[in-house]
Amino acid sequence: MGKPDTRRIDRAIRETNRKLEAVRRGELWPLTGSERRAMLAALAGGTYRIARGKSTTRADNRVDSVSSSAETRLIAEITALQIERQRLVTEAAQAKAAKKSRWW
Repeated sequence: MGKPDTRRIDRAIRETNRKLEAVRRGELWPLTGSERRAMLAALAGGTYRIARGKSTTRADNRVDSVSSSAETRLIAEITALQIERQRLVTEAAQAKAAKKSRWW
């Protein structure tokens, strides 16, 4: 048995890391539909308040909250993918060790 096939999981980890970096840069494309909707609603509310000459503190807090929740979601996804990758590697190593331990 050769190396474990982790290409699919490695690709998913790379994609998720790319999404995480995009969220940290303030881009909207990696957000889910509900996150994107909440972000745009907060931005629209802040724009309305700016036009009225009022404070945008609440809208700013909402934007920060949505982006931090997206970061948390993506970090959890990366962690789950890394755990799954490690499980595959461990299973492959155990199978290889079991195969070598046979003496006949």
